[in-house]
Amino acid sequence: MSRILITGGSSYLGQHLVSMLASTTAVSHNIHYTYHQNNPALPAQGHQVDIRDETAVRDLILNFQPEIIIHLAGSNRGSDMATVIRQGAGNILWAAREVGARLIHLSTDSIFRGDAAPYDETAVPTPINAYGRAKADAEAIVKQHPNSVIVRTSLIYGLQSMDRGTQWMAAALAKGEPVTLFNNQIRNPIWIDSLCQAILELGDHSYRGILNVAGNQALTRAAFALKLLDFWNIQPRDSLKIAPSTGNWPLNCELDLARVTAVLQTPLPGVDQVLQQSTSRT
Repeated sequence: MSRILITGGSSYLGQHLVSMLASTTAVSHNIHYTYHQNNPALPAQGHQVDIRDETAVRDLILNFQPEIIIHLAGSNRGSDMATVIRQGAGNILWAAREVGARLIHLSTDSIFRGDAAPYDETAVPTPINAYGRAKADAEAIVKQHPNSVIVRTSLIYGLQSMDRGTQWMAAALAKGEPVTLFNNQIRNPIWIDSLCQAILELGDHSYRGILNVAGNQALTRAAFALKLLDFWNIQPRDSLKIAPSTGNWPLNCELDLARVTAVLQTPLPGVDQVLQQSTSRT
């Protein structure tokens, strides 16, 4: 039995990961998770913790003594976004080192400018917005722990429950509010099942350092969004527009997956393959 702590258990990824771990029958785990405000009532032990609170984080980790910490907690909006990302990573790092836990940290392809794709694990972050800068700083913090893995990933989606980006689009379109899909931003969307399986595989793996974990199909954000809108049969789309991005966002963040393909056994199918498999099963 492994003692596993998952921060950010109320996130889309966190809820899926906790549920997947709890349903694993081959190996029994003692699973705890944290949430900030709303407890998703997952099949594990939940703890309400502000990841910015050093004392609360340290007390939880010292009491539970996890062997593996999977750090998903973060933020991508709001005035406290950078503090949650940077300070949260620091608090988790020091507590993980104190108990000797393996640390798996979720990062993003948004740490890159988007002008030198594809990016492999040796690529140095070149962030161009506040979110990217905060996530790049968090990577630098986590690197101080010798037994850590920084998972750089991309847009996360699932077919059992709608991801939050698609939820937002569906709600806005239903109200006739404008939704713009960018046709010049390229990413590697990843199926949530694949990402969870890769994270769990890394928990028992000897790999340390940075690892790109994303789907093997690069798509524009517009093409990706349209595929999900079709899958979920979201209508009407009268207020939908496709156009280039004009904001301070990276363009081509395609990730090089050569290393993860060699290191892990978990398959990382692209969106079309995942959708085709889902259709064939139904």
